[in-house]
Amino acid sequence: MAGAQADFGLIGLAVMGQNLVLNLSDHGYKVAVFNRTVSKVDDFLAGPAKNRSIEGAHTLQEFFSSLKRPRKVMMMVKAGEAVDALIEECLPFLEKGDIVIDGGNSHYPDSERRYRQLLKQGILFVGAGVSGGEEGARHGPSIMPGGNPAAWPEIKKIFQGIAAKAEEDGLACCDWVGEGGAGHYVKMVHNGIEYGDMQLICEAYQLLREGLGCSPSELQQIFTSWNQGPLKSYLIEITTRIFGTYDTDGVLLIDRILDVAGQKGTGKWTQVSALDLGLPVTLIGEAVFARCLSALKEEREKIAGLYPRQKPSFAGNKEELIASIGQALYASKIISYAQGFMLMRSAAKEYGWQLNFGSIALMWRAGCIIRSLFLNDIKKAYVKNPQLENLLMDPFFQKAILGAEKSWRRVVCLATEWGIPAPCFSTALSFFDGYRCARLPASLLQAQRDFFGAHTYERVDAPRGKFFHTNWTGTGGAVTSSSYNA
Repeated sequence: MAGAQADFGLIGLAVMGQNLVLNLSDHGYKVAVFNRTVSKVDDFLAGPAKNRSIEGAHTLQEFFSSLKRPRKVMMMVKAGEAVDALIEECLPFLEKGDIVIDGGNSHYPDSERRYRQLLKQGILFVGAGVSGGEEGARHGPSIMPGGNPAAWPEIKKIFQGIAAKAEEDGLACCDWVGEGGAGHYVKMVHNGIEYGDMQLICEAYQLLREGLGCSPSELQQIFTSWNQGPLKSYLIEITTRIFGTYDTDGVLLIDRILDVAGQKGTGKWTQVSALDLGLPVTLIGEAVFARCLSALKEEREKIAGLYPRQKPSFAGNKEELIASIGQALYASKIISYAQGFMLMRSAAKEYGWQLNFGSIALMWRAGCIIRSLFLNDIKKAYVKNPQLENLLMDPFFQKAILGAEKSWRRVVCLATEWGIPAPCFSTALSFFDGYRCARLPASLLQAQRDFFGAHTYERVDAPRGKFFHTNWTGTGGAVTSSSYNA
């Protein structure tokens, strides 16, 4: 191998890593690659990387000596201990000002810790969320980099060059997110929203298939129609294709697939973060639980025998109900994103990040799994009002929710009558009803807490932050209260 010639280095030649290298090569960058199993390096150079400006290394010393300074090294290895172990192995070859990029699905606290550890040694750490799967990595992913801001000027041109470009304006779906673990946090929320989007589509599918008896060709037509309106998205598009895919014997392939959903944990991480921050991100939570419920396959089959379901019947206007299901899907999707951005807003305050929510919406418009037309409307909302507390306060989304509300309620009611589970449709509607309710029954809850545990409560006729306790077991029912300042 020649001297320090490579513009960029990548460690980890699984499919994602290989495709990112080929993407970098397409954009004119000379790339050095390394993999712990060195035979993968040789196979890659002899195969997909043949006749490209890609150099392979068999040792870390050889790899690092091939990189121009400041060295820019991206790690595409399994999240967790493997990342820490690899960083430790690389440290002897790194110098002050070098940039280490973790492009895996790491948990944001790990990225925060790695950023601070490497900062002490003058090494610039970047935790970059990369979304879009193998195809995105090869032809343009959505990239969400965060970590040490000093690294961004060095990698900006490279990352924005290989990132997906939005159809509307050609802008790169990549921008600096924020300090520390901000990049991986935003990627985590992206994945949580992805859980919600997928579950909402599944609920619409079950209502159409079981409730209305729609045939595969009808399902294709419905989803094709939805993909031409405000629901236009990558997930709706691929769902349309799924409904047109048949097994070798002519049976619809989806009917041959076991109804047990897998998950890798990012949805759970999102929900745990929401609970830690005290935020009602209910839809992503229900989407995670729906996957957990699907895993109880054997138990569900036993219970199905004990509690037989009646076949749904519908005698009304089928086309109107199909349109209503589409409206319910749209309204629930708005709630999901409203909750997701609400979570990111709270995290930014908690961790001191300067998140640009309009920019985040831009980064998700292409390349990633949740890319959709809908994100342009979110971007516009935050451009109009960067301090927007919640998407439901934006006039565009207010009009959309009010326009869909009647259909949304109808669909949730029918799902309940039919015995078809619609946890995300239902929780989205419940959140909306609770969020717009000026007075909730939490007053009774606080009274109960004060009664059995003297936990105190606030009063509507006193300033916020002034707390009261009542002797609820006093005789005669008289109110005897003591006040406390927060």
